[in-house]
Amino acid sequence: MAAARTSRPPLDRQRSLPPFMHDASRLPAAAAGSAYGVVAIVLHWLVAALIAAAFVIGLSMIDLPFSPQRFRFFNWHKWLGIAVLALSAARLLWRASGHPPPPIPAGMPAWQVTAFRVTHVAFYGLFFVVPLTGWAYTSAVGVPVVFLGWLPLPDFVPRDKALGDELLKPAHALASYLLGAIVLLHIAAALKHHYLAHDGLLVRMWPWWPSRRRA
Repeated sequence: MAAARTSRPPLDRQRSLPPFMHDASRLPAAAAGSAYGVVAIVLHWLVAALIAAAFVIGLSMIDLPFSPQRFRFFNWHKWLGIAVLALSAARLLWRASGHPPPPIPAGMPAWQVTAFRVTHVAFYGLFFVVPLTGWAYTSAVGVPVVFLGWLPLPDFVPRDKALGDELLKPAHALASYLLGAIVLLHIAAALKHHYLAHDGLLVRMWPWWPSRRRA
């Protein structure tokens, strides 16, 4: 009995997080081997693809001269950002509605558990900060967001070009690069767990990998 008690991850590390961001360590043992559910997997990879596309387009349009191509790139970049914002809200709602992720693999060192949770909190924060600062910037400089070319969105902040150029634009760029760095760290950690630790962490979110259970 003592061994069983010590093998369970301590719950006090989760108390500082909102309940819907905890892992599923408190679920019954029968669910311990389950992978992420289909909805969580689809949202994860869709958001990942949109972020990658937005980042590539954002880097590509920086040095473009004023032209129809640059205008198209800016629009595509903004649409992708709004899509990331909407899907990130959907992910949080899905988790808050009673769909926690599977438990963290047993035996993971405490510092890796902490890094795992800090990284995911940073992800969720930046999923909102990056598109919202971009939206605020375009509103401040007087360029409205018309999602997909047919759905006009309200200005996020009042028009103020100085605010946009001096604060919001640098904030958006800084948050974007920070998100990109965390994405690379996340990928490196996932590959490390899959190829070196062999703990099945990546398999839980890999949609093409055979899984015993898709909750």
